[in-house]
Amino acid sequence: MTPRFQCEVRDALSPSQVDDLMRLYAGEWWTRERTRPDVERMLADSDLLFVVTERESQSLVAFARVLTDRTYVALLLDTIVAPAYRGRGLGRLLVEHVCSAPELRDVERIELTCQPELLPFYRTWGFTENVGRSRPMRRSSNPVFSDAAAQRARRADRS
Repeated sequence: MTPRFQCEVRDALSPSQVDDLMRLYAGEWWTRERTRPDVERMLADSDLLFVVTERESQSLVAFARVLTDRTYVALLLDTIVAPAYRGRGLGRLLVEHVCSAPELRDVERIELTCQPELLPFYRTWGFTENVGRSRPMRRSSNPVFSDAAAQRARRADRS
């Protein structure tokens, strides 16, 4: 599916688009605790940004970022589409841009973490949960990512 409006994919955010990103983050359980100073530092230190804007308003409508060594691994993070724009193919547009980015052409593997309901979506590009015996692990200072907090957030999002 392709967007039914004019959009552009860019590699940077304007200050007003950072405001848009903060609004997007505020609506998701996994990003709602993020602060503007931390997000600005994260943006400055991310290797690649994929920013989808509505051409007419220049509003941010979708976003993703990548951390990479440009050789062995790239980590796709924070793939998010504004709720009013979901179902228009913007997630697909983001992932296609990530997977075809010249900076990632020679990277051995692109990795991501997603919720189980998104597995079929990412399989379209060859992502698999079959990673051998490897298992993700996390050390977090953020209580949002404790097992109990994550389960509560998932239940709240379903209701």
